[in-house]
Amino acid sequence: MSGVLVVTGGSKGIGAAVCELAAARGYDVVVNYAGDAEAAEDVASRVRKHGVQAITQRGDVASEADVVALFDAAVALGPLAGVVANAAITGNTPGRFDEYEVDVVRRVVDVNVTGVFLCVREGIRRMSTRYGGAGGSIVTLSSTAARTGSPGEWVHYAGTKAAVETMTYGVAQEVAKESIRVNAVAPGMIHTGLHAAAGLPDRMDRIAPTIPMGRAGEPGEVAEAVLWLLSPAASYTTGTVLTVGGGR
Repeated sequence: MSGVLVVTGGSKGIGAAVCELAAARGYDVVVNYAGDAEAAEDVASRVRKHGVQAITQRGDVASEADVVALFDAAVALGPLAGVVANAAITGNTPGRFDEYEVDVVRRVVDVNVTGVFLCVREGIRRMSTRYGGAGGSIVTLSSTAARTGSPGEWVHYAGTKAAVETMTYGVAQEVAKESIRVNAVAPGMIHTGLHAAAGLPDRMDRIAPTIPMGRAGEPGEVAEAVLWLLSPAASYTTGTVLTVGGGR
């Protein structure tokens, strides 16, 4: 592959795995991050070891100005070929729906829904043939929570991921004739730092027995699905949600 790939939330977890695999496949990578500059630069340094370009770009995906700056930095690096809208938050430790404060929920919606909207919009404006672009591929990150609802944990988060899937399907149809494919990957239980950050370091061990494959997944397994959807191998695939959840 060639061209520039923007990965939001690229400094850790699934985003970091996507950055590294994309580099191995020949992409130049823009590693977006919200706050941890050191972690982002560590990912970028690993990306550069594959002989491609990498830059880090701080930005809140819920901020229109930050997202526009992110994509301006990307096209300054080279022609934009793809976008992975990965950045998302749960907003709090798990709890009942009626226990959440509205300010927390609003922030989750801003990052997980408005953030995806802004990143997909800016990607289209730079890649669509309607705007003089050469086309490209966009992958959004949903979650199996969009289907299960995440009761007792993050129902509000699950709702934002359902919104991401609906946007993905609709936008894919709008730009299908403009040489842009838009798909989503819905990871299930994946070993990332999210669980410990939420105060539940043993969450994966507790949930693993409920997964048909008997284990949680790894970020690299999700990255493989993302890179397939970005690639020409998925040339006739758009408007699709690809579940990576071990059968759950």
